[in-house]
Amino acid sequence: MLIAAAALASAQIVSSAIDLAGRPVDPLRDPGVRLSVLVFVQTDCPLSNHYAPEIQRLHARFSQRGAVFWLVYPDATETADAIRRHLSEYGYGLDALRDPDHALARKASARVTPEVAVFAAGERLVYHGRIDDRYVEPGRARPAASTHDLEAALDAALAGRPVPRAEAPAVGCFIADLE
Repeated sequence: MLIAAAALASAQIVSSAIDLAGRPVDPLRDPGVRLSVLVFVQTDCPLSNHYAPEIQRLHARFSQRGAVFWLVYPDATETADAIRRHLSEYGYGLDALRDPDHALARKASARVTPEVAVFAAGERLVYHGRIDDRYVEPGRARPAASTHDLEAALDAALAGRPVPRAEAPAVGCFIADLE
């Protein structure tokens, strides 16, 4: 019985993080949300910062259709004040969470920033990976993206169809201290 209780307690906190006021938040447990989109970023990652306009465009397009976007900062050394400055500097209008214990990063299998995980109701991961294929590797980019993986996944999931590609390798800055 004690083991079952410990497992239940562990399952209940597996996807919680901290908002910028220091309160625990579980972005995957809102029954009224069709899709939860976790966008892993870091304040000092050039690739994450490059994608700020695209992240905001996707947020504007899909939040009206039932997708809830969260910026997730997995670097334990990034303070709430540094994140607030980052949000302001890049004009983000999304909610932000700190993930210093990597609970969300582990749940999403995130390894780099920027990297995205899309969860359907019931914490079912339907897409994991890159935003698009613009970056081939750090420092080497195409002139423009030819495949928009996240956008295609959101379109399909919100229409009730299987996503065309459930996983696409992300290129970016490694998340430090990830087990």
